[in-house]
Amino acid sequence: MTTEGRVALVTGAGSGIGRATAVRLARDGATVVALGHRQESADDVADEIRRDGGRVLPVSADVGDVAAVRAVLDRVERELGRLDTVVANAGVNGVWAPLEELEPEEWDSTITTNLTGTFLTVRYAVPLLVRQGGAVVVVSSINGTRTFSNSGASAYAASKAGQVAFARMAAVELGPRGVRVNSVCPGAIDTEIGDNTEHRDTGNLGVDADYPEGQIPLTGQEPGVAAQVADTIAYLVSDAASHVTGTEVFVDGGQSLIA
Repeated sequence: MTTEGRVALVTGAGSGIGRATAVRLARDGATVVALGHRQESADDVADEIRRDGGRVLPVSADVGDVAAVRAVLDRVERELGRLDTVVANAGVNGVWAPLEELEPEEWDSTITTNLTGTFLTVRYAVPLLVRQGGAVVVVSSINGTRTFSNSGASAYAASKAGQVAFARMAAVELGPRGVRVNSVCPGAIDTEIGDNTEHRDTGNLGVDADYPEGQIPLTGQEPGVAAQVADTIAYLVSDAASHVTGTEVFVDGGQSLIA
């Protein structure tokens, strides 16, 4: 599944799934544009990639900022001359709260980063992707697509469902121009995203469910790791998936089938 000679943009590359994906694609031969929310986090993953002998361009941007995203893609064209792969991974959990307590600006913040950020990333990448054909992977979630048990996560779930719908629409629109678009939907993965989640008064929401043997059929209580999601993304952007587009791959150990 070599990506030798190709250029891959990975958003949210500073940590978690984005970092694992950036490292994996570089190892597979791609020149990686590692986009972090902060330049420090992008530089950090770039150091790891370079230590392994990989090629990387570390950049920073708020994916919800039109001008910032456009500037990144302009720089990719100017300095690298092509773009073959986009992994739209940047995202936040945001605020989880009862509907009547979730403030409009909190809703907007989650939607802007997760859904609008995905749109902007893909929208400004399209002119480069269609030149030689390419592949896009949108990192969604089991939340909002198969499971709805995380009470209070209405903004997050809506953004993740929207990402899948967007990816399907883009797959139909861009397919005739040689660009494939797919989604991955991770379940519980051991990353830092939970550190930035604000839970507010969610203790009494929803319906209790008891999983005495654990809620992940493959592993029980053990979450997956970011590298397992990165492996799936590496397949989807490779020629091994040349006839795969407009689909979702659930990377959750079967969690969404029972949770």
